[in-house]
Parts: sequence; structure tokens; C-alpha cells
Amino acid sequence: MTAPRRERADAARNRRAILAATEDLLGRHRPDEVTVEQVAAAAGVGKGTVFHRFGSRIGLMTSLMRERALELNEAVDSGPPPLGPGAPPRERLLAFLSAVVDVVGRNKGLLAALGQAVAPRSHGEDHPVYAVWHKHVSTLITAERPGVDAPLLADLLLSGLHAEPVLRLLERGETARLERALHVLAEAVLRPAD
Repeated sequence: MTAPRRERADAARNRRAILAATEDLLGRHRPDEVTVEQVAAAAGVGKGTVFHRFGSRIGLMTSLMRERALELNEAVDSGPPPLGPGAPPRERLLAFLSAVVDVVGRNKGLLAALGQAVAPRSHGEDHPVYAVWHKHVSTLITAERPGVDAPLLADLLLSGLHAEPVLRLLERGETARLERALHVLAEAVLRPAD
């Protein structure tokens, strides 16, 4: 069995530059206004490099979402508390929701370009990003409140992130407002019943 090929240093540098340029452009322009040509110019690479690496514009957007989600997942798995292991479930859940708002806020154009990128699909098969985030939230809710319907509560906490009113809120830069509201909901979910 052969070991996976390591990415060349220049290829890794190009990948990071392309993803950063895409995220920057999506932060300043509507998704339908961002072209592969603009991304390539901003990243300092040729258009062919972008297509060779990502296949298409949607492939590029999907890769960016996966990259940002992977960074968050790594912080959850092995980062410092409260986002990473070692903090109580309540603190971890609030930290995670704040981190999700940060990712979504920085990538609102990306979410719009991908449509339902972090949303559960209507036929019941979850998108990989949503599935990981949902499992984490559900696990933390269960740890704090055993016996509640944690999977449904996790859906309720996360599903609003792709709703049109929330996307408009993010377009206006109101991430702090969204974060506060999610914290209020999470605290209510975690509060023991009287």
C-alpha cells in the first residue's frame, strides 16, 4: 500500500491563495459577480490553475466551505477549551455556536452561492458539513440535558443559519446580533425543566 502523496509546497501555497482570494471576493461582492478570472487574478495564479485544482466555480466554492468547516472541526476536536475538549458542555456549545456564526458571517456569499451548503437536505441525507456540526451540537445537548430530543433541538439551533432572513441579517453585517440570539436559544435549550 502506498502512502498518500504529499502536496507540493507551491501547490499548497496556490491552494491557500486561491481559497483566501475567493473568500475575500465573496465578502465584497455578490456570489454571481465573482468569476474564476477574478479569483485567479487576486490569487496571483492563472485561470487554468484554478480550474485544474478545483474543476469549476462551484467546485471552488465547495472546497472553500469544506476548508472552513474542517478548520472549525479541528478546533472542536483538538483545540483549546472552550471550543475544544476540556470545557463543560454548556460552554462548549456556546463557543461552538459563536464559531459557526463567525464562519457563516465571513462566508455569507459562499453560502448563498452554494444554496443549502450547511442545511439538511429535504430527502433526509445530510450534507457532510451539516452532519458533523449537528452531531457535535446534539452530543453537547445530550451531555447537559440527558433525555431531551437532542437531535431535533440541534436541528432547530442550526437550521436557521441558512434561512433567508438570517442570510439578509448576515449581509448587513449583524453577526453579533445573530450570535446573541443563538446563545439565548441555546441557554433555553440547556436550562433544566422546572
